[in-house]
Amino acid sequence: MLTLFAKTTLKGLELKNRFVRSATWEGLAEADGTCTPALEALVADLAQGEVGLIIGSHAFVTRQGQATPCQLGIDTDARVAPLSRMVAAAHAHGGKIVAQLAHAGRLTNRELTGLPPLFLSPSAAKAPGEYHLAATEELRQLPGAFAAAARRALEAGFDGVQLHAAHGYLLSQSLSPAFNKRDDAYGGSPENRARLLLEAVAAVRQAVGNEYPLLVKLNSEDALDDGLVPDTALAVGRLLQAAGVDAIEVSGGTLVSGDLSPSRQKINNEAKEAYFRAAAKQFKAALDIPIILVGGIRSPQLAERLLAEGVADYFSMARPLIREPHLIRRWAAGDLRPSTCLSDNLCMQAAREGQGLHCVVERRLEDRG
Repeated sequence: MLTLFAKTTLKGLELKNRFVRSATWEGLAEADGTCTPALEALVADLAQGEVGLIIGSHAFVTRQGQATPCQLGIDTDARVAPLSRMVAAAHAHGGKIVAQLAHAGRLTNRELTGLPPLFLSPSAAKAPGEYHLAATEELRQLPGAFAAAARRALEAGFDGVQLHAAHGYLLSQSLSPAFNKRDDAYGGSPENRARLLLEAVAAVRQAVGNEYPLLVKLNSEDALDDGLVPDTALAVGRLLQAAGVDAIEVSGGTLVSGDLSPSRQKINNEAKEAYFRAAAKQFKAALDIPIILVGGIRSPQLAERLLAEGVADYFSMARPLIREPHLIRRWAAGDLRPSTCLSDNLCMQAAREGQGLHCVVERRLEDRG
């Protein structure tokens, strides 16, 4: 059996293998963000498929931070009971599940929230009045929203939390000179741009204690002019480790990075897989905490080599597990064929059309059968 399937421990959390389900938007929550039986069924299926760690649907920490229709919310105490049922669905099948906490910032959807998107600095792409420029005091208060959301995750029974600081959402925007051109304590130097994320980490730690697993999903680069670059991202990684973060999921790109977006297409050979592997290797060499590599993992043989070469400790996937929720179980049983995911992103189009995230190829095959 591959080393990937040996049990490991992450901050006291025993995991059955080194595979992680990376958080995504499913479009399966209620319109107001309440967790649903559909999401319960999804995580139960992943747990039955023997995914080592499930990072749950990315959940907005304030209504102002909602990005997409039927996105999961963790912004009020009323969310706790429905979320606890999703956690129970994972635990019933031996799964471990972490809640991802997010705020979309400039990517929020005004039609959904009734509020203008929250910008860190003005943008020529938006006319005055179409966005809200965050005041310094507003940014000082935002870590409290992440802390309150983390407390709700703990109450709901989640095995940990992850802060979403990637893909051009708010905490990622704060780190990026392409989006953050502030001249106050939250802008300018790399240290100032990291302030909002570090304050969120500190607030979450205070809310949930030192023993609760705290992860961060971090961009290694933005793939944008004047965006976050690898050396600066690694410096942020060092600050996160010093602040008590337990693991970093290394990603990259933003939703406006074109072909270099987080979800690249046409991953049809091994050379195109693991497209953030160089950045992950830098993080792994420089830091002592576990590194999770996401982005184009399709074959267990490559993941095994990357583990042996010291590139990463865990390997995170989203689209392959949309196509095959039981992919990890298949690999563990000895069927080591690569994921059958076509990397065409049509699953996301289905969610945008209100159908809920699903593999349209798999659905066609089921309908034909």
